[in-house]
Amino acid sequence: MKKIIFKIVTLALMMTFSSCKGYLDVVPDNVITLDNVYGTMEEAYNALAKAYSYIPNDWDTHATTWNLGDEYIGRIDASVQNSTGNLRAERIMRGLQSVSNPLLNFWTSRQSGAQSGGKGLYEGIRTCNVFLEEIKKTRNMTEGERRDWMAQVKVLKAYYHFLLLRSYGPIVISDKLVTADALGDELFQYREKVEDCFRYIIKLLDEAIPDLKTVRLELELGMIEQVIAKAIKARVLLYYASPFYSGNREFFEDFRDPRDKEPFFPVNDTPEQTKAKWNEALTAVNEAISAASSESKGLYSFPTTKEYFPRDRAFAEVAPERMKTLYALRLVATDPWNNELIWGLSNVNYYGDGELANSTNIRLSRSSGIPDGDFNSAGYSWQWMGATYRMAERYYTKNGLPIDEDLTYNYIGRLEAYTAPAAADDDYEDVVGLLQPGVTTINLYNNRELRFYANLDITGGWVRSHFEVIPTMMYNNTSGGYEPSVNSTDFFCTGIGIQKLVHPESRSSHWARVVRFPYPLFRVADLYLMKAEILNEIKDSPDQEVYDAINVVRKRAGIPNVETVWSNASLARTVNKHTTKAGMRDIILRERSIELAFEGHRFWDMQRHKRAHIEFATSIRGWNYRGSSFNSFFEMGIVQARRFTTRDYLWPIRLDELNTNGNLVQNPDWQ
Repeated sequence: MKKIIFKIVTLALMMTFSSCKGYLDVVPDNVITLDNVYGTMEEAYNALAKAYSYIPNDWDTHATTWNLGDEYIGRIDASVQNSTGNLRAERIMRGLQSVSNPLLNFWTSRQSGAQSGGKGLYEGIRTCNVFLEEIKKTRNMTEGERRDWMAQVKVLKAYYHFLLLRSYGPIVISDKLVTADALGDELFQYREKVEDCFRYIIKLLDEAIPDLKTVRLELELGMIEQVIAKAIKARVLLYYASPFYSGNREFFEDFRDPRDKEPFFPVNDTPEQTKAKWNEALTAVNEAISAASSESKGLYSFPTTKEYFPRDRAFAEVAPERMKTLYALRLVATDPWNNELIWGLSNVNYYGDGELANSTNIRLSRSSGIPDGDFNSAGYSWQWMGATYRMAERYYTKNGLPIDEDLTYNYIGRLEAYTAPAAADDDYEDVVGLLQPGVTTINLYNNRELRFYANLDITGGWVRSHFEVIPTMMYNNTSGGYEPSVNSTDFFCTGIGIQKLVHPESRSSHWARVVRFPYPLFRVADLYLMKAEILNEIKDSPDQEVYDAINVVRKRAGIPNVETVWSNASLARTVNKHTTKAGMRDIILRERSIELAFEGHRFWDMQRHKRAHIEFATSIRGWNYRGSSFNSFFEMGIVQARRFTTRDYLWPIRLDELNTNGNLVQNPDWQ
């Protein structure tokens, strides 16, 4: 396994200054100046690292945006739930966002980090602007090196603007470095219209892409190259064309720019204008796929150089193709720098506290037979960031259909008991590697697609972690379940865990024993699903080109082609749903929510399709984690109430920002 540390981010972790101005303030006058910081290429490398350091901490359980939506559920004890410094995204989903101290505040860095959890992206943009001015003076650089570094920072600058736009809608465009002696509108700027914000971001990316390297060396992995920038551009244009940002009269007709009284959002887009945006997005995603292919990037498969864990070797003899696919799906997010990863975030907490992957790890039962003595240490096996019940239902059946659409699936009896075949039974092959032989669980956990078993920790299933294939039951005082004698707060409150973001070779007890990996900010699978969505929106009705794009991902998942199953009247309840634009749109969004599950996409997909206030307003449900038997455990109940309204699509700007800059207007319904 490669053990690669992204040098730039590593350097960023070593730096303590919060901005170039702040950095200069902490040293004596006439000792360090910007000329010193940018004097040589070696010195300027730290400044480049600083520009990267504003990428949000999506590895951090309490500061990540990945907890937005309805996939994750964290600790439910009052000490965690009542603190504004914990599980901030989850608090947003509970309706606890605030205008005085906004959660995940990306607009300003002046708010206490303990309250916000967000990085001040305007401070990051200012750092980029300083870099772009000062790097021109740096000595001992070739012009090619200088252009590449400047291009990387331009992409970061565009990316930070995009993240702000995604959270706040109309934003201030910070194109030039604003000096301390600036006056008037140069200092107190206005929010710009959404259309202008998107065009500015796209322009910056177009400027940067030609000057970027096409390939990075091993020690440069994670630094922006052309394929990363092209993928970002495709994502930006996907959002630009999506209903939330294009023609959104329903939400934002009355949200207007105080200067000309025109709407901030484009509310009058014609069908031709919207189609032109989708076409621009199609060009961008095709260029990104082509660039990825030219760098030998594609969908990940289980490498022949890797071995199955010991117990899985016997399973592979019975079902070789299934196990190969299962391992590919299990490792796609965690195998470091694999060929599917386009952009990975390797700026992780090397002490482990609050790291999202570790929060989904599993504490082993002493009776599980694993020889190492302290796997169960509560000090490191947090094992409390679990999956919601909705996630357990969201995955497809083995036929590649939603569980309520597959006529062969026992949907009405999905919560009833199911006993898996024993190892000696003729039909044992049906469950080998997926469910424990002879185990009693529920029908919901049987006959599901392989991503279900690769991603989730379920009662009666297997967890591939700690160098082992662990049989889990999730009952009280069993391996994976609530163990009050070990720790009364660290448990999966829905009785469903997550293994997708835990490297299977990770162990517990101490941070040094956890295998880290770059968190996937962009994977090749995302590009294909973006292409399918874009093509579907462009065409009058979906055709084979649309199906081919989504089928690339479905094939790797081991499920049939979309047109095959949805046209089969003996399988699909809604026959030929895939032949209508609206039906295919639902299918594509469902595919995205499964393939990219737990990677921070579903919330934003629902936002840009104006479905968030419908999807996220229902309570989180789960099993009775205190139950110690089948009957007492499999009792469905409400774990956490959620509240999400149309107000929550755009986040509030902190009140003191509005008081400082009278030209800013607050987002709707946050006054």
